[in-house]
Order: sequence, then C-alpha cells, then structure tokens
Amino acid sequence: MRVLLLGANGYLGRFVADRLLADPAVQLTALGRGDDADVRFDLATGSPGALTRFLNAVHPGVVINCAGATRGGARDLTRHNTVAVATVCEALRRSGCGARLVQLGCAAEYGPSQPGSSTAEDAVPRPGGPYGVSKLAATELVLGSGLDAVVLRVFSPVGPGTPAGSPLGRLAEAMRRAMQSGDGELKLGGLGVQRDFVDVRDVARAVHAASLSAAQGAINIGTGRAVRLRDAAAVLARVAGYGGALHELDAPPGYAAGSASAAARNGGVGSVLASVGAPRGEMAPEHLGAPYPYPDGCGSWQQADVRTARDRLGWRPRINLEESLADIWMEAACRI
Repeated sequence: MRVLLLGANGYLGRFVADRLLADPAVQLTALGRGDDADVRFDLATGSPGALTRFLNAVHPGVVINCAGATRGGARDLTRHNTVAVATVCEALRRSGCGARLVQLGCAAEYGPSQPGSSTAEDAVPRPGGPYGVSKLAATELVLGSGLDAVVLRVFSPVGPGTPAGSPLGRLAEAMRRAMQSGDGELKLGGLGVQRDFVDVRDVARAVHAASLSAAQGAINIGTGRAVRLRDAAAVLARVAGYGGALHELDAPPGYAAGSASAAARNGGVGSVLASVGAPRGEMAPEHLGAPYPYPDGCGSWQQADVRTARDRLGWRPRINLEESLADIWMEAACRI
C-alpha cells in the first residue's frame, strides 16, 4: 500500500510515520516543509495543480494529513489548517489516483461541553477560539469534498514528544526546575480543567487503522475518560519523585496575563510559580477564584465518546496516562 504522509515531522506525524514504517506492507512517502521530507512542499502556499502532478506521479492509495498549526493568530491558523486542507482536497479531486484521505482533526472543534458528559461525533460543534474554528472548517471541507475520507478528531494527545509549551509539557518543565533548584513548593494555576488525554502512540495506531478501513465521516479518538489536571500533576510528581508540596492557584473571571512583579509577590523564596493553562509567556494568576481559562477554548471539561472508533475501526486505547506522563518526565528530566 502506497501512503503519502503530510506533516511527518510534526508531533503527531512523527509517531504516525513510525507506525506506518513498522508495517512491511506500507510504502511510505513523506511530504512536508522540512529538509527531512522526501518531497518538500508547503501546503499553505503551494498550488493544488502542483500537488496534483505529484499525486499522479506517486499514485498513493492513502493520503494522511497530519500537517497544521496549533499556535499563531487567526490568519496563520486559517492558512495552515484550512487553506492547506482545501489544497489537499482539490488536488485529490483533480488527481486520478483515487486515494483515500485520512485527516487529523481535533477536539477543539467541539468547543466547551457539559461537565460529566461524553461528546459524540453528532454533537453540534461550537469551537471557542480561532484554532478550533480553523480545524472545524478543515473538517467540513474534507467531509463535503465527495472524497473517500475520514476525519479523526483527536482529543488531548500526550506522551513522548509532548511539546514543552503544552499544559502537561509546561507542568513537567516547572517540576524539573523545582527539583533542580531544590524548591519544596510548586504553585500551579489552571489545574481545575478536565481533559481526555490519549497517548500519541495510540493516536498513531488509530491513524493506521483508519487508513486500512472503509470508515467515513468524523471519528473521535480519545480514552472516554476525563482526567483533572491536578490529578495528572499528582501522578507526574509521583513518577518524577518530587516530594514537595503542590499548591493550586486559580484566576478570577476575566483574568489576563499577570506581570512579573505579581509573579514575584506570589512566588517568594522556595517556590516555583507556573500556569499550566496559560499561553506561553503568561504567568500564573495572582488571586484565587474561578478556574483559569484553558487556552484551547474548550472550557472546563472535555470527554470523548469513543464508541464509534471501537465499532468502526476496531480501535481501543492501550497506553495508560501514568505511562504517558512517565515518558513526558523522562524527556523533561534530560533537558538541560
């Protein structure tokens, strides 16, 4: 089976590539913007015609799109997450290869959900920020393209390679600094939110299964269990062997980024102050109050209904959160 992988050097794409390369039946070609790609092509600026010519030359049976952006302004997110997918869809329509398209979507497309509920694929999407809007637009383009296509809506991926700027990556880095400096107290903001964390290697297995299946439409990829960030922090502390105290700081409604002086007033000697929910550069809140706003626009709760993945892909998550956190900590601990 010839597979064309888009975004092979990204967080999810690297693990998808590893999974596909382990399958002797797969002949893999990687297309991307980096020098390590088999073919260099920028989906956000390249023309559908150029991509069509490449598709006709390679003639893949499956195209997997892991490319995209998670950070930036609305213009950049639209360009990399929506325009790029429009280019892929148009090129596939023009091409004679008849390839199946596996698109990686995300849970941010759904937006906030009712605490205690599980979000199924038929939920009305209400994304709470430009990232979710750009990914939802891409999903609609794929599902309305008339192609043989499936969209995997990935919930909160974790595990090895977790970006340092993500909530759990930021948490691990704050804990590493605390242990390195001998701080016996770790003050964290934004731990009240609950997310459905799924290991990135399980996501790669789901992508592999989707490429071999005939399933179409949107399919959730998660564990079906929401975990509070403060509980994940406690597990990470145990894995890391951090014996200090974990104190939670939450922000009042409408909180904006605090100043460095506010951070200093909060921290004091022998403490580390971090906000796992804040975008990079923001400090943890100065006051106690309502839960800190999580930057993905999904509110305080998200949990996937994963029955469709089980029934149509034969997929279930295998790796538990403690193993995922242990891998995150191993990488953080090796950072100088």
